[in-house]
Amino acid sequence: MTVILVHAAWADASHWGKVLLLLRSAGTKAIAVQLPLTSLSDDVAAVRGAVDRTPGPVVLVGHSYGGATITGVGPDREQVQGLVYIAAMAPDEGETVGVLLHRAEAHPLAPALAPDEDGNLWMSERGFANAIAPKSSEDEIFLMAATQKPTSIKCVSESMTAPAWKQKPCWFLLAERDRIIAPSTQAFMAQRAKAHVKSRDVDHSPAVSAPETVAQVIEEAVRALAGRVSGEPVHGLAHR
Repeated sequence: MTVILVHAAWADASHWGKVLLLLRSAGTKAIAVQLPLTSLSDDVAAVRGAVDRTPGPVVLVGHSYGGATITGVGPDREQVQGLVYIAAMAPDEGETVGVLLHRAEAHPLAPALAPDEDGNLWMSERGFANAIAPKSSEDEIFLMAATQKPTSIKCVSESMTAPAWKQKPCWFLLAERDRIIAPSTQAFMAQRAKAHVKSRDVDHSPAVSAPETVAQVIEEAVRALAGRVSGEPVHGLAHR
């Protein structure tokens, strides 16, 4: 079974570096996808391409906005065995990421964003430090800001098609200290997806600040889904 990791807005596949090394140490095969961040449909297509290039069963893991992309891929790909959301978006059919972001009152330190003349959203270094990765080191925050990819407004304004979480077993790492996606919104999405929830005292970017926690959640999902592939039930999850 292969784990396919999908990054968030303003990021790239290198965001998963620490988690990739931990998964390798555990003997779990994993790859990370590069999203174009040009629209939700473009990004879903990029993840779908990664699934199609990967032989055998896969587990999709999405962080933040990346959760929306794995939500759009899973329904039409039988080899996708399950979904893991890391402080992530899990929209329902017809919902947008933008609507979910505003479901709860914004954290006081969450940055206000507006698209530039090209329709792209950018994050300031202060936004990374105050909201996206407050538990990361100064060097890590600097690198996130300096290497960020612009994110099109289309990524947060396009509506979700049929969501994979209605068909696939799900796990959800709920970030209790998240300043981007309100913990109450994460709990709402996890509950309606009937996900197996791990609530932890982490910020919005635990792959950087708490990679061991992220790897543990992924490994738990892999073990359960490996049993499912072999005919054993997935314990702790409601039947769907």
